[in-house]
Amino acid sequence: MERSGRRRNWSARGGRAANGDSPNGENQAYGGDETWAGPGQPGSELIPADQARAEELLPERVAELAAQISEAHTEPRRRRLTMALPRLAGRGGRTAWAGLRSGGRWLTTQVLQMAPRLPVRSAETLRGQFPGRSTEELADILIESASKASASVGAAVGAAMVLPVVPAAPIEIGVETLALVGIELKLIAELHEVYGMRAPGNKIDRTMAYVDAWAHRRGVGLAPGGLVIAIGSPLRRRLERRLISRAGRSALSLAPLLTGAAAGALLNRRETRKLGQEIREDLRRRSPAAIG
Repeated sequence: MERSGRRRNWSARGGRAANGDSPNGENQAYGGDETWAGPGQPGSELIPADQARAEELLPERVAELAAQISEAHTEPRRRRLTMALPRLAGRGGRTAWAGLRSGGRWLTTQVLQMAPRLPVRSAETLRGQFPGRSTEELADILIESASKASASVGAAVGAAMVLPVVPAAPIEIGVETLALVGIELKLIAELHEVYGMRAPGNKIDRTMAYVDAWAHRRGVGLAPGGLVIAIGSPLRRRLERRLISRAGRSALSLAPLLTGAAAGALLNRRETRKLGQEIREDLRRRSPAAIG
């Protein structure tokens, strides 16, 4: 099969390549610009290789963007950063759309891939950035910054819907939800740092503990990890339910004209602030740093 004198390059993801060769990740004999998603898999059709690559990088890029938005000191900078979200939605399109129809499994997978990539500031770093602040003042700063970041995400996605060319709405919802969860996971992790309650274990153990904290809206216990996040596990099912609920609220950002931007900003700010306060109250009860 030839088109415009160019060959195509198929790599199997979740299935066998069309020419029958094994899906070992090696280039097959058909060219250079398209990828086979694999029969029976989300988006099982020919998709451009650059789009497939964008989908693979989506968790990493959202993690970077969520961190930058959270740490931005001014509203203009937050607005500039959040305007990259519609572009990410457009590039990650087909797999995101197929995944959103799968009952939250795509979102859950993306969150679990994104979470370890979120940069978390240590207590020492935060006290260096905000010298002279008490534990409670630092917590105030973190919650307020995360709330503003979430509001900016909702406003940006809502505003994008009035542009002449925008990604499909369900994809926007998925990427907005992923960014919001990234902002909130970073908030949870840094609140634990401030209150001297860093989750135990290595980075992956801590990440899973903070994901569990997000799903249950409470602080992390100090016992070693052992969290089971496999498909069908209670934690994964709870996480999927929370993500579906969060995505449903994100849909308000897609209302006509700019009403969606205003609604998305207000709802996101309120939800992130409420989550931050719930985690904070739980940590206050158990943390020796709470009096600092």
